[in-house]
Amino acid sequence: MKNAIKNIAILALLILGTTNAMAQDIPNDNYEQKFKLGIGATVGYPFEDPYKLNVGGDVRLQYDLSKKYSLTATTGFNNLFVTGDDNDLGYIPAKLGFKAFVLKDQFYLMGEAGAAFAVTNGYDKTSLLLSPSIGYATKYIDISVRYEYLPDFPTLENNTVDKGLGQVALRLAYGFNL
Repeated sequence: MKNAIKNIAILALLILGTTNAMAQDIPNDNYEQKFKLGIGATVGYPFEDPYKLNVGGDVRLQYDLSKKYSLTATTGFNNLFVTGDDNDLGYIPAKLGFKAFVLKDQFYLMGEAGAAFAVTNGYDKTSLLLSPSIGYATKYIDISVRYEYLPDFPTLENNTVDKGLGQVALRLAYGFNL
């Protein structure tokens, strides 16, 4: 876990350094840097057993560095539904990310990394959380698809306990300037 945190810190420094280097090459077009807030709902499909569905909500704070690049901070609550007698697994994600608009200032690529804090049914473990996504945003609406990987959450493989949960999720959000 220490190596993962160290790698995330190094990646964040590289992204910030690259962003500053790119910002110097872009002419000043009087773009006003600003904060945005997005409130979203998510539905996801986990790839590992015993999880069958993920439903959640989130709040994302976005700081626009320029018209094309933004920094993000996301949190919320997700619930992984389990079939059978086992308990569902709820967790709170805490992620930092970098968003780059790549086509017509509406289509974007984003990468986020952080932690997932399990909070339900007596399971209190924390997992690394890695989440690349692709999306489409207008002035108020944000639709994205992301892959999430939680390497420390328990899964089942051939009826034995294993670790490492991957899932794909669809997010629909309403956003506005602060």
